[in-house]
Amino acid sequence: MSSIDAAPFAISDLQQTVLKGFNRKQMVAFGVPTVILLYLVYVFFAFDIPGIASRARLDNAAILVSDFWSHKTHVTRDNRDGSVSIAIEGETKGTYPEGMMPEWVTMADGVTRIDLDKGHEVIFDDDGARYIFPGYGVVDISPQAGKLRLVLPDGGIPDWINASDTRVAVTTPQGRFSYTRNRTEVFKYQAGWELFFFTLDSPFYGKSFVELVQLATVGERVDSSRSNISAMVHGFWTNAMWRHGDVAWALFETVLMAFLGTMGAAMIALPLAFFAATNFSPSRPILFTLRRVFDFLRGVDGLIWTIILSRAFGPGPMTGALAILLTDTGTFGKTFSEALENIDNKQVEGVQSTGASRIQQARFGVIPQVTPVFLSQVLYYFESNTRSATVIGAIVGGGIGLLLTQAISTQKDWEEVSYYIILIILMVMAMDTLSGWLRSRLIGRTGHP
Repeated sequence: MSSIDAAPFAISDLQQTVLKGFNRKQMVAFGVPTVILLYLVYVFFAFDIPGIASRARLDNAAILVSDFWSHKTHVTRDNRDGSVSIAIEGETKGTYPEGMMPEWVTMADGVTRIDLDKGHEVIFDDDGARYIFPGYGVVDISPQAGKLRLVLPDGGIPDWINASDTRVAVTTPQGRFSYTRNRTEVFKYQAGWELFFFTLDSPFYGKSFVELVQLATVGERVDSSRSNISAMVHGFWTNAMWRHGDVAWALFETVLMAFLGTMGAAMIALPLAFFAATNFSPSRPILFTLRRVFDFLRGVDGLIWTIILSRAFGPGPMTGALAILLTDTGTFGKTFSEALENIDNKQVEGVQSTGASRIQQARFGVIPQVTPVFLSQVLYYFESNTRSATVIGAIVGGGIGLLLTQAISTQKDWEEVSYYIILIILMVMAMDTLSGWLRSRLIGRTGHP
């Protein structure tokens, strides 16, 4: 057979090879997305997503979201003695003193009127309570024969009213209202974090920004023992509702946990890394042992170390710092030793040619090469551990994590939860900026975003 006759067969074989390659790629291109789609379908049913969606309470979710950016004022009447109290977030520290009340509450002749805006109004006295709903009518509640008598305009109970013989609750976009034989409560939601700067007992409460500036600069002293601006700072710092002083100290504890844990781990891992590097370790057993120790330390998650150490040493920020130290010692030991194994031996040989000792060779031939890598890793983990210290603090009872957990556990101080979350984000952003600035100054890199 001539070469000319064999050419068609060669071309045919090439075509078959190319077609097989295309077919294989098509199978991969369609097969991988199909597998992922089937896995997502499995997850959809395995985690009972339809059931979760059916059990979702969007009304509670709306209330929760509103609590993040607003505050609620409780107006409470004790139906046994007729006394009325008004408190922001229902806290004793936020209770209005006698003779002081918000402008939307009026009390006269045993009758309390609460204006919830947009025509919604609640009136209660010794005979019961009425909720005026524009466009619907009056919801009238009164105690009779040991039960609650509910009178509605059309007789039917709408879905925004929850009624029984012992309790009637009304939930509207303007606020919430509940009535029992012993207590009547009204909750009015308003935008903003009330009492964030000054509490009700402060002489600066309710002042506008212009008035505060005037008091701080040219106004007469409200406290003869200190200037007005000093009194303002003191009132803000010791705010009993928002505890700004305690929050600042908690943030400091969080950063301190991250700093002590990260820097302590770096100082321990640095000398050990030389013994765990193949080009510096004096023997194979030492190298093997140290590497397994590093694997063990970083293999146990920081939260597990936190729980173990809290049982051994008790709660506190130092326990959290030790947990970070143990985990990062394993991580730094591995990364430092790998960096040492990748150094340029020519620089070490140059220092060695001068008759330098092994310590001098490490000091002048090795450390200058690995310092930028070491610093970059340490600064990155310091920044990362600032976030981790928040969670660790919630377990060991220290830092901003503890305050966040306490606020969440009350199920009512959600505006404080949002406050702490914002502070944590700002803290992480500040640490990221500081870390970038230090890297640019110490390692010589250009600016950091």
